[in-house]
Amino acid sequence: MLKWVSVLVLILLAVLVVISTAKGESQDKPEKGRLVLRKLNGFYEQLQQQLQQELLSKQELKSLRKAEKLKQKQQKDKTDDKGRVYVLSFAGDVQASQVAMLEKEVSAILSFAKPGDEVLLRLESGGGVVHGYGLAASQLQRLRDAGLKLTVCVDKVAASGGYMMAAVGQQICAAPFAIVGSIGVMAQIPNVHRFLKKHDVDVELHTAGKYKRTLTSLGENTDEGREKFRQDLERIHQLFKLHISKFRRQLDIDAVSDGDIWLGTEAIDKKLVDRIITSEQLLQELSASKQLIAVQWQIKKSLSQRFQFGLRQQLFGLWDELRLRHPWQ
Repeated sequence: MLKWVSVLVLILLAVLVVISTAKGESQDKPEKGRLVLRKLNGFYEQLQQQLQQELLSKQELKSLRKAEKLKQKQQKDKTDDKGRVYVLSFAGDVQASQVAMLEKEVSAILSFAKPGDEVLLRLESGGGVVHGYGLAASQLQRLRDAGLKLTVCVDKVAASGGYMMAAVGQQICAAPFAIVGSIGVMAQIPNVHRFLKKHDVDVELHTAGKYKRTLTSLGENTDEGREKFRQDLERIHQLFKLHISKFRRQLDIDAVSDGDIWLGTEAIDKKLVDRIITSEQLLQELSASKQLIAVQWQIKKSLSQRFQFGLRQQLFGLWDELRLRHPWQ
């Protein structure tokens, strides 16, 4: 039953991609968006003040406010000395479609950041296409190349392409039951050749170049084509391992690159992550000594685009769940 659900999700994803392509949708539209900044420190201060208001007596609250004003006066000249932590969020789907926004967010940070500033990325992704996640990882590398410390936080999952991104961070933090790893490569290609042949439907495929098309969904595949396809997957896997090893030198890459996944508390023993902590806990911890600024590139979408985006996120989310939950994937 679950296999048929997987097949149905694949078909729906394919239809969605075709519709998007037919309408000429492009992922190069963020130029029409705008940069949105939010200061996060006030949020944590507001939470604290609300609790104080409800739980302290009037006299206790008055004494506390007086002490806070005195402290603020003493530290007034030091406010600007607080280092900044720019907070990014990346919710990855199979296509890594958010990479265009990430590119703009990184460019914005690099145009203003000062030495000593940091970036914290809240990352959630079960992986996807290698070129999409390779590009996303390259955007994060721009931050490291500029000398900024990058911390990646994983609350739920950073697997396969998601972990490709996470590995770029100087520090990887994970919630206790977050899923990380899946350092491997997979590909599934449905083939309907026998169905077409049964109904006397011929499919002609013409190529210039021996390996222009190794496997096809409509025509008859050959053992030679299958072997070349497997070789391509193995080549990508080796490059994936080299990428991880470049940023995570402490890893025994051969011990963690068989495609397996680990939970956060297991991953720290494998040196796949560096600290067990949720992103919210870390942000609250940093708010005491750093200026926290959320950076987001927003694009104004039409109603139909928002509907398609929502449907795509739901389908990709279901597909990620099926891939990570069931070993037959």
